[in-house]
Amino acid sequence: MTGAAPVLGGTLHVPNPIPGVTGITYRGRVKKRVVVWGTGFVGSMVIAEIVGHPLFELVGVGVSNPDKVGRDVGEICGLGAPVGVTATDDVDALIALKPDALVHYGPTAAQADANIALITRFLRAGIDVCSTAMTPWVWPKMHLNPPNWIEPITEACEVGQSSCFTTGIDPGFANDLFPMTLMGLCSEVRRVRASELLDYTNYTGDYEFEMGIGKPPEHRPLLESPDILIFAWGATVPMIAHAAGVELDEITTTWDKWVTPDDRKTAKGVIGAGNVAAVRFTINGVYRGETRIQLEHVNRIGADAAPDWPTGNDNDVYRVDIEGTPSISQETAFRFTDGSGRDAAAAGCLATGLRALNAVPAVNQHLPGWVTPLDLPLIPGLGTIR
Repeated sequence: MTGAAPVLGGTLHVPNPIPGVTGITYRGRVKKRVVVWGTGFVGSMVIAEIVGHPLFELVGVGVSNPDKVGRDVGEICGLGAPVGVTATDDVDALIALKPDALVHYGPTAAQADANIALITRFLRAGIDVCSTAMTPWVWPKMHLNPPNWIEPITEACEVGQSSCFTTGIDPGFANDLFPMTLMGLCSEVRRVRASELLDYTNYTGDYEFEMGIGKPPEHRPLLESPDILIFAWGATVPMIAHAAGVELDEITTTWDKWVTPDDRKTAKGVIGAGNVAAVRFTINGVYRGETRIQLEHVNRIGADAAPDWPTGNDNDVYRVDIEGTPSISQETAFRFTDGSGRDAAAAGCLATGLRALNAVPAVNQHLPGWVTPLDLPLIPGLGTIR
């Protein structure tokens, strides 16, 4: 944070930290003091990684579930031992800790009002926020972002001289950081496509209501509506266009369904024959009459579902394909190799959470206001090799 006016896309003021024998110091501190909000699936995994981390100190944990208040975070997160931090719903008490940042793993944008009310309290108090909750905030300039979602954050950053960064995996680094980095290796990009290619067999999130997986084919799920789909997932499309220096003609969508001929077992039960067991959708940035930027999702129940649709060279991957000079393909798989038995979905969720955590030092050094991936320096994960 500095005393300058809040900006979107402002100049970075990032020092050149020099590793020493005792670690890396930012602003005179070896560790960044963080408050984590949320002990759900992502928050619990990240908290486990903060404990013992050389560059982060967990000073407080906020929860909205009254059943968790007053309990040691180690117990809540299943760490096997207390960590000496008690979960609380007292926001003022967490602010009084004066952390370097709130790392926010709150609910989705479906609970926007609650998220905004909480986040603005920290921002007004001069505490930077790194969050994974409000995915349309990945690119705050997106035209579909309602003013009552944007203006309170802008005002809170101005009052507190603080910064707000939102990230994720998709929307997030898998379809903004990855493709934009590879575009920097090209002289011309005729089309860039970022794809999520995942098997949802073991996924326990809400895919019935949002995507219609498990529903009859005539059911119209929430995300099949083009405006809702663009709003929920499409923020990175205009961001990439902005980064490339063009203004899109329009953003379009497609939506396809695949109906299973047989019953399919999932972590949530059985999807009966005749119901949707795979969906494929795209969000397309059109420039000069052609799709130039594309986000694609192919989400299946079973690797053999929708066999004619795109797949990765490996299962459960995020893929970037650039048709250009040169053409480039990159496939990224998130895995646990620690013997824990956790699946690819869990690994991706942990990566999502750690992107927000590892961004804290850079966000602390940014000018007040909104922070996007275009504003951040390389975040190499300081302290990860130890």
